[in-house]
Amino acid sequence: MRILIQRVSRARVSVGDRITGRIEAGVLAFLGVTHGDTDEDARYLAGRLARLRIFNDAEGKMNLSVEDVGGSALVVSQFTLHADTRKGNRPSYGHAAEPALAEHLYEVFVAELSALLGTERVATGEFGAMMDVELVNDGPVTVTVKSKSEYTDDGANA
Repeated sequence: MRILIQRVSRARVSVGDRITGRIEAGVLAFLGVTHGDTDEDARYLAGRLARLRIFNDAEGKMNLSVEDVGGSALVVSQFTLHADTRKGNRPSYGHAAEPALAEHLYEVFVAELSALLGTERVATGEFGAMMDVELVNDGPVTVTVKSKSEYTDDGANA
């Protein structure tokens, strides 16, 4: 499981002409689920997102989390985060989880994040829908975080 996190001044997601989620300052989190991911992975990543220190303190250093600054989170499902681009020009999505598992873990992630930040501070897209995502990247700051099960042998990640 992985999340691509962007620190934003504001973001929103819509399906057709309906806005499903909107936030002001905080993080936009694209969540990708792969085979073998578990509820534990979803809870772990929600905690990492809530506590990841990517916001500036009074001295301009990234020492504060979205939790610390009272920011919001917009969570969008993104199976393409598990694209395999090693061969050819067309990505393979064979590493993405089946929709039933992915939706379940997306919901676990959102529930855990809502418990950590407060329900009023967490907005979402619509699982499985074709969405339009608008954002103003603050910084820009973009970070990828992987679940424990996706750590590589060289210690990269995460």
